[in-house]
Amino acid sequence: MNKQRNSEFNPERAQSFINNFWEEEIISSLSTYIEIPNKSPSFDENWIENGFMSEATNHMLDWVRSQNIEGLEIELHELEGKTPTIFLSHPGDIKETILIYGHLDKQPEFEGWIDGLEPWKAIRRDDKLYGRGGADDGYAIYSAIAIIKTLLDQNLPMPRIVVLIEASEESGSPDLPFYMEALSEKIGEPGLVIALDSTCGNYDQLWITTSLRGMLIGELKVQVLEQGAHSGAAGGIVGSSFRILRQLLSRIEDEHSGAILPSFLNEQVPDSRRSQAIEAGKVLDKDFNSMYTFTANSGPVSEDATELVLNNTWQATMEITGMEGIPSLKDAGNVLRPYTTAKFALRLPPTTNAVNAKKELAELLIKDSPYGTAVSFEQDAAAPGWHAPETLPSLEASFQEASDLFFGAPAISMGCGGSIPFMEFLANKLPRAQFMVTGVLGPHSNAHGPNEFLHIPTVKKLTACVTKVVWDWGQKKGSNPDTDQRANTAKDLK
Repeated sequence: MNKQRNSEFNPERAQSFINNFWEEEIISSLSTYIEIPNKSPSFDENWIENGFMSEATNHMLDWVRSQNIEGLEIELHELEGKTPTIFLSHPGDIKETILIYGHLDKQPEFEGWIDGLEPWKAIRRDDKLYGRGGADDGYAIYSAIAIIKTLLDQNLPMPRIVVLIEASEESGSPDLPFYMEALSEKIGEPGLVIALDSTCGNYDQLWITTSLRGMLIGELKVQVLEQGAHSGAAGGIVGSSFRILRQLLSRIEDEHSGAILPSFLNEQVPDSRRSQAIEAGKVLDKDFNSMYTFTANSGPVSEDATELVLNNTWQATMEITGMEGIPSLKDAGNVLRPYTTAKFALRLPPTTNAVNAKKELAELLIKDSPYGTAVSFEQDAAAPGWHAPETLPSLEASFQEASDLFFGAPAISMGCGGSIPFMEFLANKLPRAQFMVTGVLGPHSNAHGPNEFLHIPTVKKLTACVTKVVWDWGQKKGSNPDTDQRANTAKDLK
């Protein structure tokens, strides 16, 4: 016999429960997780032998088990040679599946942590919990459990909830498709996918990500000599590898404006996304000057807030992330160096085909090298972007109501400049699913960089917002069929 369930969601009780749950149950366990250096396989080739990924995974699993949630299926899956994946499933009361996604692998340490802070040490200062991986996004599994427990606390009917936590996202999610295939029957067909790995423009409202940029990571090497030569003797006869490298990179980027030049790396911005960028720009306009740690009198590359939003979300951009062949200052002799290698991250517009771009970029950089110089280009990764399907009016209304209830401000939709490779894969696998892509990575939270932190008040409110959205979705699917969903489906079939 089914238990009698309540029919009204109490937002005050939900936020109070979540606040207490974070303070009493989550922060201590999340802090322990932060202190495990489980770097993603791209940054730790000996990750299996080192055992940190296994330690982090088992730590999370032990915590989930300690919550004693009746009916919660808890599984660890480990395909041979692949990073582990956590699978959780709560049957709920409504025949509708929601998939909540996150990851537990981390970026490397990076330099520049301020005194008293360390990548592998969890330190709470006021509203911030510092340390690598807390916000990006170790918190995801904890928030997912908080969502389930909050609905159970109010004795509310809920949809079936599946939680998938992977461990290769920071390496481009190479292992996840294998787990999606192996677990396809267990996962089912989610109608709503919630990803907790994105950004927020500020800590004052709910932010919904409507697109993600793709990415190409490559190493461009210019070699002019077999061995270095005296700079006085060879200068003017042998071309500088650094200068030639600059010339080749200028085929991609205008060094004055930063604009990416090739047409195959540019896309038309949809009108709906431009409208969202205008609204997001109005909210963020005064924040851009303080959003990052600009030096001296520098600031953003434009004074137009809409242009900044679109630059970051729909335009391609390039950054040199590392170099080889250049000695440190203390070791720099008067030598014409034999080679220079630059590693770069090229962010792609959400709808650019990353595979095609990869081929065209290689041809662009290699052909007709200056002086016939030896040029090589190795591509480390090519990740697709993602463009969300149009959000159902009922789901958009749920976002707005949740943000108003728990933040006291409207929800804002805009693209994200980063990449979540899994999203495009999932969108193709679940073409009729709706998406709620959100996160807590706001100003100065510094994912991948020094001084990464989780903004605790925001993660509590975000957890409450997602709980409300889960409740709303279950109510619509469990009682009245969603008319705008039917309309969408009919449109798809035409």
